Amino acid sequence: MKLAKITAALVAAGLALPALAATDAATLEKLAARLEKLEARNAELEKQVKALKGESEEIAKGLDSPRLSENEPDLTVRLKAVEKDQLNMKKAQKIAEGLDGIKVGASLATVMQHANGLPKNVDGGSSQLNYRADVSVELPLKPLGDIEHKLFAHLRMGQGLGMNAAFTNLGHFASAPNALAFRASGLDPDSSVTILGQAWYQAAIPLPFLGFKPYSRETLEVTFGKMDIFGFFDQNAAAGDESKQFLNSVFVHNPLLDAGGEVGVDANGFQPGFIASYLNYFNKVEPWRLSVGVFGTGDKGANYQRSLSSPLLMVQAEKQLKLFGGLTGNYRLYGWNRSQGADYDGNLNKHTGIGASIDQRIGDGIKVFARYGKLVKGELAFNQAATAGAEFSGSYWGRGADAIGVAGAWLQSGKAYRGSTAFGYLEDEPSDSSLARSVAYSYTPRGAENLAEIYYRYRLTPQFELTPDFQYITNGGANPDAKSVKVFAIRANIAY
Repeated sequence: MKLAKITAALVAAGLALPALAATDAATLEKLAARLEKLEARNAELEKQVKALKGESEEIAKGLDSPRLSENEPDLTVRLKAVEKDQLNMKKAQKIAEGLDGIKVGASLATVMQHANGLPKNVDGGSSQLNYRADVSVELPLKPLGDIEHKLFAHLRMGQGLGMNAAFTNLGHFASAPNALAFRASGLDPDSSVTILGQAWYQAAIPLPFLGFKPYSRETLEVTFGKMDIFGFFDQNAAAGDESKQFLNSVFVHNPLLDAGGEVGVDANGFQPGFIASYLNYFNKVEPWRLSVGVFGTGDKGANYQRSLSSPLLMVQAEKQLKLFGGLTGNYRLYGWNRSQGADYDGNLNKHTGIGASIDQRIGDGIKVFARYGKLVKGELAFNQAATAGAEFSGSYWGRGADAIGVAGAWLQSGKAYRGSTAFGYLEDEPSDSSLARSVAYSYTPRGAENLAEIYYRYRLTPQFELTPDFQYITNGGANPDAKSVKVFAIRANIAY
């Protein structure tokens, strides 16, 4: 039995060998074909790896060089472009950070004026044209702990005196019907010199000193340098900018300080000074401030030829109030003292005066203002003055950026001046009207000079405004025989 089984198994195995051999050959052929494909694919991958390695080396070389060439890989070019854009953005950011807080303003104003009622031969003429250009820069400095401080500079240039020369020669109290007129240091008419009008430093010190600034509600401001005194005293939101509002100086500032000459500025309208100001804003809605200023005045004190040995002392208290349903108003009271003020006759005496400046919004588009000044000690041609007026927004007639301003002034002649003899001009009346001229004569001053002004500010663009202006002056220089004078003007102002 065992022998028979073994014999059968051998026979079966012998019969299966040919089939197995045939199967192994087919499999080997398939495996060989796949192996060839794998080897070809591997060779192709090796080529691609070499190519990528070469391109990577080219990219690395390209990135190491700051220059671009036409043979560089596209990826290198794109990476360098991204790097360049990023560097440009960083540069722009650094420039922006460096300019952060810097404020720059520039303006160009031109005024054409014509006056009716002036004597024939008074110097200055009846028609004048002038321009003035201003550039200001405010530069913040790096804080000193909690103390913020800055520098301010103001450049000014211009030509033409407007109608001011004629009114000065006539002896009018309101001797500057064109407060925009400027000619550096009174030079000849052909000169148009740029001057540094203002250059001052200011530090804002939070109080209490060395306290925690976020909790501070008090500030001490210290300012010194060459400045415009009216940027710190006698301010007024409705009547304080001759480039946009009233043209006559009696409405731009307190008449006693400006037209009366009490500030004692230099030939360009500026002076050296020192100001200390305390600001209290515990009530943020209605803050208040106290200011004290000492300024160089006179022929030498205002132009740095002499120290502050005969200064102008100014003190001011101001309060902001919310009235008429929460509308903003500013109320200022001030006083001044000059140890050597010039009287109307040229003599130097001690001068003391008081004044007030008020502006209040009484409607969405109405601002009213008033000023008052009185010379308590000293003798000017006019010792007391009051001005009042209003500005109406064009929103009431569909021109929201336009405005109409109206104002009146009363300049009361001084008691001593009324007891003196002044000089005016009268026109003679020859048979030939072409020979008409004016002759000087003496008169006794009395009463007050009166002035009215109205303007319409028309906005062409946010930077360009045209303003027709009309002024009417009676009893000029407290002369009861003086003719009424009408002054027509148009002002073009471009501001940035």
